[in-house]
Amino acid sequence: MREELGKLIEHLGQKEIATWHIGGFAIQVDPKTIVMSGIAALIVVILALFLRRGLRQPVEDKPNRTQAALDFVMEQLDSQLLGNFSSKSFGARMFPFISTLFLFILASNWLSLLPGLEAPTADPNVTLGLALMVLVTVHVFLIGTKGLRGYKKEFFTPWWLSPITIMSEVIARPLSHGFRLFGFVFAEMVLVTIVMAKLEPFVVPIFLRVFFGIGFGLIQAFVFSILAVAYINLATEQH
Repeated sequence: MREELGKLIEHLGQKEIATWHIGGFAIQVDPKTIVMSGIAALIVVILALFLRRGLRQPVEDKPNRTQAALDFVMEQLDSQLLGNFSSKSFGARMFPFISTLFLFILASNWLSLLPGLEAPTADPNVTLGLALMVLVTVHVFLIGTKGLRGYKKEFFTPWWLSPITIMSEVIARPLSHGFRLFGFVFAEMVLVTIVMAKLEPFVVPIFLRVFFGIGFGLIQAFVFSILAVAYINLATEQH
């Protein structure tokens, strides 16, 4: 039993790397991760189009089920995520970015619930890419809030602490942001594999897989998004 379990865990996280030659450069990619990320993005787009189609009704009419569901989701996003911004107007501006980020991560995490599919967020390249996107957004708003002169002061005042400040802002923060999401998603995959291997003859593992997949996926999407809100809010606190 231990040997079989060891073989199952050994193959977790293995990637089939393909090499693409573009010009004089050789780029190594994981085609499965790209496909899974595309599927997650497509799910978000289809969901948006479906909701948009369901909202085409006169304002004075009684809200339909789609309208009521969308109102509930928007209220939850506004209260749990966007309500943490320094102002409501800025929160409204950031709503498309934060909500899309949350829904993409959620769809990515929940892909593992479908047979034959894997969560692209179990690949550190995806989570680090999302963290870098948040990092760029933070520094764009930081420059817009404090100007180039104020932006330089953030890193070089006092000057003897500038290496630590730069490493913390540009390296440590995105690494911790990205690897936190990857670590929890990968740990959930390992946990589910172990439980299903131990309790394979029973129906319980299927329930646990759905429970852990939905719960962990939702929590980690929320944590990543709320950290993005916190980082952006720190950059605009004097706005």
